[in-house]
Amino acid sequence: MARTVPRKFRGGRRLRPDLPVIATTLFLALLAGDLHGATRAGLFNPRQFTLDNGLQVVVISDHRAPVVTHMIWYKVGGADDPPGRSGLAHYLEHIMFKGTRNVPAGEFSRTVAHLGGHDNAFTGYDYTGYYQTIASRHLETVMRLEADRMTNLVVREEDIAAERKVVQEERRSRLENDPSSLLSEQMNSVQFHSHPYGRPVVGWEHEVAELSRQDLLDLYARYYAPNNAVLIVAGDVTPDQVRPLAEKHYGPIPARNVAARQRLREPPQRAARRVVMRDPRVRVPSWRRTYLAPSRTAGETRHAIPLQVLSEILGGGTTSRLYRRLVVEEKVASGAGTSYGGGSMDLSRFYLYGSPRAGGDLETIETRIEEEIDTLLDSGVTGEELRRAKAGMMAEAVFSRDSLAAGARFFGAALAVGRTAEDVEAWPDLIAAVTAEDVLAAARHVFDDRTSVTGLLLPQRDG
Repeated sequence: MARTVPRKFRGGRRLRPDLPVIATTLFLALLAGDLHGATRAGLFNPRQFTLDNGLQVVVISDHRAPVVTHMIWYKVGGADDPPGRSGLAHYLEHIMFKGTRNVPAGEFSRTVAHLGGHDNAFTGYDYTGYYQTIASRHLETVMRLEADRMTNLVVREEDIAAERKVVQEERRSRLENDPSSLLSEQMNSVQFHSHPYGRPVVGWEHEVAELSRQDLLDLYARYYAPNNAVLIVAGDVTPDQVRPLAEKHYGPIPARNVAARQRLREPPQRAARRVVMRDPRVRVPSWRRTYLAPSRTAGETRHAIPLQVLSEILGGGTTSRLYRRLVVEEKVASGAGTSYGGGSMDLSRFYLYGSPRAGGDLETIETRIEEEIDTLLDSGVTGEELRRAKAGMMAEAVFSRDSLAAGARFFGAALAVGRTAEDVEAWPDLIAAVTAEDVLAAARHVFDDRTSVTGLLLPQRDG
């Protein structure tokens, strides 16, 4: 199963002639420099309603093709695994494909494939999602199947044993066989002292080996309920078509008492940490650093939107400060950049990275990146940098309309952590309102060495 949902859609394609009028309007406003005018039309213009059993429903109509994406998001993820049971939410995601009292194992995916569609699932720290993309005339079929496994899952010992091997192999292929992923895992575990974001979503291998049928049943019973889920339907469909189908198939499922999520609070971090990993498979060394950062819903939330702009200016592409200096001007790096995702339910991280050119060293990379951070903290960002960053980010928002699933992902990820659809639609306005002073304040807040973890990935020493 797929493990992640992209944090944001990366544009870069030409404006297609079949983009909806709203996207064309936004794009022209960007070219004219009218960022506020570009936001008035709205991005996805979703329609919402809630069933009597508490299921939130969002409908995003897009009639360019007779296709629909149906997604159900549960408000449970890897960070909700009980202590000592890491990987449980992810393991349950796999078991959800093993059949129900009404649908034999494998029949769900075979039906979707037979109808010309595809289905998959993903587990993150804060949510688990299941989705199907299919011809819109088959929406009721996938809705019936998905509603069925919300309440009628069958958990057999033989399936648990077989799927445990699949999960363990997934860990080996995605983590154990990739030194870069292993370093990220180690850095995560060091970044968070107490919070479960320090555990891998796929789980520690020894803990996955001990997960039981009862563990799976308990998680399913606790979190898989309509009042703990969000249904997103995007594509060639209208709210008037979705509502009766949702009421027919999801409506009869009773709401349950869902206990509030219990997350350990992260204590103050007072010392920079350093992780050095050597591996014989490494051919090109790399440097990376993370800083503990606020998100849209945790910490100093006022800095979250400016941090997105900061990331774009400092390391968001080939025109960013880091790339221009390290790669283009000084030619000491083959790549350099930043990343920040503010959508997590709890605290997030601001991420910087760089890799030296052949014959280069990581010390130079680290020094240059730290110099650029110091320069930014001293002098802030320019008006031109701010304008260019905003225009690029807004263009990405426009081009995200060209993806059937993009809106479903944005709204599902937001609602699953307690944000609203209105908040997602307001994102362009929030970006447009960011000032240079906001970016500088966010940088001064996040670049605190006491909350940093620096990672070095190096080749194995001979001997």
